[in-house]
Amino acid sequence: MGKVTGFMEIDRQVGKYQPASDRIRHFREFTIPMSDAEVTKQAARCMDCGIPFCHGPTGCPVHNQIPDWNDLVYNNKWEEAIRNLHSTNNFPEFTGRVCPAPCEEACTLNLEDAPVAIKTVEQAIADKAYELGYIVPQPATVKTGKKVAIIGSGPAGMAAAQQLARAGHEVHVYERETKAGGLLRYGIPDFKMEKNFIDRRVEQMTGEGVTFHYGVNVGVDKPTEELMAEHDAVIYCGGSETPRPAGIPGVELHGVYDAMPYLVQQNRRVGRENIDSTGWPAEPILAGAKHVVVVGGGDTASDCVGTAFRQGAVKVTQLDIRPMPPEKEDKLAVWPFWATKMRTSSSQAEGANREFQVATLEFVGEDGVLTGVRCCQVDERRKPIAGTDFIIKADLAFIAIGFSGPMTTGVLSELEGKLELNTDRRGSTNVVANEQDYKTSIDKLYVAGDVRRGQSLVVWAIREGRQVARAVDEALMGASVLPR
Repeated sequence: MGKVTGFMEIDRQVGKYQPASDRIRHFREFTIPMSDAEVTKQAARCMDCGIPFCHGPTGCPVHNQIPDWNDLVYNNKWEEAIRNLHSTNNFPEFTGRVCPAPCEEACTLNLEDAPVAIKTVEQAIADKAYELGYIVPQPATVKTGKKVAIIGSGPAGMAAAQQLARAGHEVHVYERETKAGGLLRYGIPDFKMEKNFIDRRVEQMTGEGVTFHYGVNVGVDKPTEELMAEHDAVIYCGGSETPRPAGIPGVELHGVYDAMPYLVQQNRRVGRENIDSTGWPAEPILAGAKHVVVVGGGDTASDCVGTAFRQGAVKVTQLDIRPMPPEKEDKLAVWPFWATKMRTSSSQAEGANREFQVATLEFVGEDGVLTGVRCCQVDERRKPIAGTDFIIKADLAFIAIGFSGPMTTGVLSELEGKLELNTDRRGSTNVVANEQDYKTSIDKLYVAGDVRRGQSLVVWAIREGRQVARAVDEALMGASVLPR
């Protein structure tokens, strides 16, 4: 904990944003960092709550020891704080920026709507550690002679690679794209997290002995079975990239796109990469001077909103089939779990028109080009209400209703019939493996991250990467000192 009476004396404070009128002019991060003194005061608010729900099963998936490092920050022990934080989380600068912070929802002080600013403190610890030179390569002193291949360099693959390299294994990461990061790099806009943070971690991991192989699409360019023959273990850490089918008439119109190609293209543009090297539409998808409609109410939809504004969209409308949530949750009914309540992202606050309890019926157009989106209001069961149809003008529309699993080409298609898959009630297809050994139905092949659990948070990917590393190390060596 921090200061004994801190939560009574100090108000909650988080980093402020640049004004919307300024931040939509660029793709850089726009949160104004807090001073060390301000961060220390926020860490002091961590109270002696008895049971710290923040790092239990309802709070942090990686079980960050939040009260411990809040106390260390309060006492200006930054080096010990980053050491403690790294003991559970390989990449706190990632989660400190893009995690929705279920830990804050589970904070005891959230019963008073003033949780400890955990996410802000976590990011500050990581950034301060880089500033002071505390984050350096930690190569293994003893090598095991074992070789492990990892397919995919998203947060799960990166976490697994770093853990296994530090355990002394020879680790090779195979990445389809030209740079590491997976959807962390290509799916999350730079205004939420700039990609130099990924580059710094790749540099650290390279110093620890991890070898990255870029431009290798395993299952297409290199057979998976060949990879398994060359290594003692293979871990498949692919992302959830197959868009959930919308089933909306008119999706073939020019101007209607799935969300991910749009986001990937803009991230490539910001990173000065070739925008057509993904296999998705090569033509530029730009929202400048256009009326944009985004179908979906989640994070991906919000990212499309923010990207469209930065490209100069005239108007952005976001459609959500769910009812408008309450402004405030019933704490005694839901705490410490994640509550359904009205939340406004920074992108939505930049001027989006949000429509709730609205179904998208059809994309309409002329001569094969999108001109509008036909919608209607729905009842509590999401059934259309007669006579409520209306059309929203649209020059560009994005479908952002989630993902149904990993790409079916590559590893899945090559191992079809051998790899046990599971389809859940929403139609998502994932590779079967348990949370103890992460083994698939194929010998030597392990799986972790979105490809196993489905579309999820960065922090869950890091957790699974760490856990699969422990499982592989234990299988190869008979025992492991790596934490789960």
